[in-house]
Amino acid sequence: MISRIFLQATLGIAIVVAVLAIPFRMVAADVEKQQYYEVRIYSTQSEEQQKRVNDYWQNAAIPAYNRMGIQPVGVFTELQDSVTNKIYVLIPCDSLEDFTAIPAKLAADADYQKAAAEFLNAPKSDPAYVRFESSLLVAFDGMKRMAVPPADKKPNVFELRTYLSSSEGKGLNKIQMFESGEIPLMKEVGLAPIFYGRTIAGLNMPCLMYMTSGENMDAHKQHWQGFSASPVWKKLKSDPQYKDNVSRVISIMLKRTSASQI
Repeated sequence: MISRIFLQATLGIAIVVAVLAIPFRMVAADVEKQQYYEVRIYSTQSEEQQKRVNDYWQNAAIPAYNRMGIQPVGVFTELQDSVTNKIYVLIPCDSLEDFTAIPAKLAADADYQKAAAEFLNAPKSDPAYVRFESSLLVAFDGMKRMAVPPADKKPNVFELRTYLSSSEGKGLNKIQMFESGEIPLMKEVGLAPIFYGRTIAGLNMPCLMYMTSGENMDAHKQHWQGFSASPVWKKLKSDPQYKDNVSRVISIMLKRTSASQI
């Protein structure tokens, strides 16, 4: 009788523990889900337009995106000032459902509509920007979520790289190369990667994009030198299975704007 009571009690405890553990397992699973990134690039032809784009994101869009649970949003511009500087916006989403829900949520957000009205309804005679391009990316398996440097180690320069490949197979092969050693090596030498993503809709496909960061240009160059000199990189670069998987590299040096949360 005592044994039966003990067995029932033990089973009961096991069931309670299992039930209580479910939310924690679900949270852990959610953390491991791949993020999706929208990368927007605004073309401008004046400092005034650059200010209008930045102010829109700082005062209207980012608060609205944050209310949806989408954060941090990165807003960057080219390192060297120019009247034709582009504005780069990095938007992380935890799922495609979150991404596709954005337009409807913005349309229903009264605070956003009020704050963004002037920007959204800029006349033809006085446009807020020339044009913007948008690409949708899915995070690599090797780094499924954005990594934001801690507040006490905020970088001052960012490098956005786009790798174009001659075919989809070659593009996937380059991602495999990243995941076979490049990503951990970049972290090890201090390149402080922010994200890696494969473009699933956008320009220059097939391609991938990623962003690294540094304290300043000199430090950033030193980190790249450490990467280039590493035996890990030399071995990967000489591996015939990764031959000719990139046909063109586009590198843009950026700095954060006042709107940026990264």
